[in-house]
Amino acid sequence: MDIVFRAFFVFVLLYVLMRVIGRRELSTLEPFDLILLVVLGDLVQQGVTQDDYSVTGIMLAIGTIGLLQLGVSFTNYKFPKLRPLLDGEPIIVVQDGKPIEGNMKRERVTLEDIAGAARQESIAHISEIQWAVLETNGKMSFIKKPDS
Repeated sequence: MDIVFRAFFVFVLLYVLMRVIGRRELSTLEPFDLILLVVLGDLVQQGVTQDDYSVTGIMLAIGTIGLLQLGVSFTNYKFPKLRPLLDGEPIIVVQDGKPIEGNMKRERVTLEDIAGAARQESIAHISEIQWAVLETNGKMSFIKKPDS
């Protein structure tokens, strides 16, 4: 039963940590960030199972984390008012071709990040963007200005 409590605590800790860290996509992580994720996974495993390497112990740990994720997903679906708390809200980072510095700073997004994502959507310059939104999944979505 100790494993279940540790898995619950680690799940909550990781969920809060991921919400605090931000919305970066895995594809935009630097190599060091990826290494940190691997190390974090190993530390989580050690913290949850400690010296218990039994099949039962790992099944309890995986089952607990799986059920908690399922619970969060169900809560997110069933109670829309909790979605901003659980998933966050989309953040506007460009409006009418002008970057919103405060939102960019809070989400640690640079102008180069926005410009690169815009180029992938065939947008040559930030001035062509009506809205750029950092979605809750870390991806950037764009609405181009209407042609004048």
